[in-house]
Amino acid sequence: MVKIGILGLGTVGTGTVQILRDPVGRHHLLQSIEIQRVGVRSIDKARVVDLPSELVTTDLDSIVSDPDIDIIVELMGGIEPARSLMLKAIEHGKHIVTANKAVIAKFGDEIFTAANQAGVYVMLEAAVGGGIPVIQPLKQSLGVNRIQRITGIINGTTNYILTRMTVEGGEFADILADAQKLGYAEADPTADVDGLDAGDKIAILASLAFGGRIKRDDVYCEGIRKISATDIAYADKLNFVIKLLAIAERVEGGGVSVRVHPTFVPKDRPLATVNGVYNAILVEGEPLGQVMLFGPGAGAGATASAVVSDILAIVGVMQTNSSHEDAVNSPNTSLHPLLSCSHSHYSEMATLSSLRSSFYVRFLCIDVPGVIGKLGTCFGAHNVSIESIVQTGFQGDRAEIVVVTHEVYEGDFESALAEIRGLDSIASIPSIIRVL
Repeated sequence: MVKIGILGLGTVGTGTVQILRDPVGRHHLLQSIEIQRVGVRSIDKARVVDLPSELVTTDLDSIVSDPDIDIIVELMGGIEPARSLMLKAIEHGKHIVTANKAVIAKFGDEIFTAANQAGVYVMLEAAVGGGIPVIQPLKQSLGVNRIQRITGIINGTTNYILTRMTVEGGEFADILADAQKLGYAEADPTADVDGLDAGDKIAILASLAFGGRIKRDDVYCEGIRKISATDIAYADKLNFVIKLLAIAERVEGGGVSVRVHPTFVPKDRPLATVNGVYNAILVEGEPLGQVMLFGPGAGAGATASAVVSDILAIVGVMQTNSSHEDAVNSPNTSLHPLLSCSHSHYSEMATLSSLRSSFYVRFLCIDVPGVIGKLGTCFGAHNVSIESIVQTGFQGDRAEIVVVTHEVYEGDFESALAEIRGLDSIASIPSIIRVL
């Protein structure tokens, strides 16, 4: 039997235990897995699953150092003590399965370096996209492609909020408050609505796609707090929807770009139809072209499915060795190249100013003659070509002007905006949103 220790018995931990204890009709390898210990913060807390008392402990260190345990399943979340416990488990020759995108995005270099030296696996299918298989496909079935771009809706909370704003015409703050009441948003929604959660996930996907580690601090993150019902309405009139996209791509001239930001997505694109708490990841490469992976991005069942799939992958490799005893007692045997992390260098990152994009910009202006002309002149002076510029009406005593540009260098666009902000006739620029 392969023995596992589980750290955390929350939503995902509970779902994982339920799958492991109900193997009938599932993969036969589940029958060779035994839950050895489960680590929790409180013994007395009421739980959905009823585990024997001798299996449950608050001594997490004893689990990661237990010589009888082969695989540690880290489902605690947060940075510490998860990071330290994973490193200690690796030091004791144990494989790791985790759903912790924050730890992997910020400390993946440390964790994977330690794992490679120890000859153990770190598996993280559940860290991105919930139940959507994307980590292993990038390592294996899509690995023969030259990946050019990954574009994803990979945060269910923000997609739920933006979907409701689109359908109901409501404002961000009101729908966020309702989402919190319904349990779709955390009491502290910062990681979700400011794009930080999506930033962790796209850093992981970029590392796999481009074969180089990504420094989390190099990922540009812009959230959805500034998206208004007015912007949603304009997007609809222009035949777009607004989505929070996480994008990783190779940049012409060298380097890669990894970023998260709200985006106008044409209604005829597949990502435009991904609504509610669902996630989708569009992978573009050569020679495959495009493939989109779609499904539930969170929840006990979806995420636990990914967790147990990683456990099975490790168990399968262990059973192909000459004996289970050799696999456990000789952790420095060669790692399976399609399961392990083989790269150790960092990807060269492109600057944001070197990227090309189209933009939607909404200006509030003092209603004086010649404002549109001045805007056009400023944009033109910085090589920003305008697709359309329209005065759409008034907000109070301010004229509202909407500009959509052609694809331009972001550096040129920012230079134009800097000059425009200095114009006496410009009261404010409430919205700047990229266009896919």
